[in-house]
Amino acid sequence: MSERILDIKNLSVTFGGLHALRDLNFHVDEGEIVGVIGPNGAGKTTFFNMISGMVTPTSGDILFEGESLIGLDPNQVTQRGISRTFQNVRLFANMTIAENVMVAQHCRTKQGVWGSLFNTPAFRKEEREIREHAEKVLGFFGTRLIGYRLEQPASVLSYANRRRLEIARAMATSPRLLLLDEPVAGMNPKESAELTDLIGKLRSEWGFTIVMIEHDMNVVRDVSDRVVCLDHGETLAQGSFEEVSNDPEVIEAYLGRPLEKRDAS
Repeated sequence: MSERILDIKNLSVTFGGLHALRDLNFHVDEGEIVGVIGPNGAGKTTFFNMISGMVTPTSGDILFEGESLIGLDPNQVTQRGISRTFQNVRLFANMTIAENVMVAQHCRTKQGVWGSLFNTPAFRKEEREIREHAEKVLGFFGTRLIGYRLEQPASVLSYANRRRLEIARAMATSPRLLLLDEPVAGMNPKESAELTDLIGKLRSEWGFTIVMIEHDMNVVRDVSDRVVCLDHGETLAQGSFEEVSNDPEVIEAYLGRPLEKRDAS
């Protein structure tokens, strides 16, 4: 049986009396890819924000590798082994592609201000290792982000390559759990299919456990071991893609209540 890497217990958050999440129970086993779906406003991104330390829950607990994350800052959550991407790409536009990935690794560095100020041999060695790791991570995406691209500012990249770079930056922190927030949003079908294949390789080749918010049901179907549907901050259904996608309550949440029910209300 796989080790449970993430365990969320009775998690709730309220904003001004509005329940964004209510008594949510959720778990992820090591090595799983879990797809999180739900209509707009279901609480999916709030869920990610709480795991990553950006929002403090009103009640409940978040256990990662058996220890609570409640009260940790986002940088502390990253140090513990969780990294994420965002629905809206957040890159350092004026930094180079290589620098965007290198800066992500500084949560793991050992040489402090002293080594930087005096450019010690140990500092230079660590910087070389950071650069090598950045190039290895970027190489995962083929030729799109390496070679002459390494020294280009992130601002020159196409939208699809910016999304790839954001995933690369998350990979560079050496996480055990990777949270992907709508990784194929805004991509055309060809780009989506390519990234879907890469998401599978993030597990098979890099060993990441993945939780993925996604609206593209083809992507969810093709890579998810298990699917969880949220609606109004609560778990509506979970199971295989086939089970969840054919659940009458899930269909109703996405498409609206049947006409006869609306007329009767």
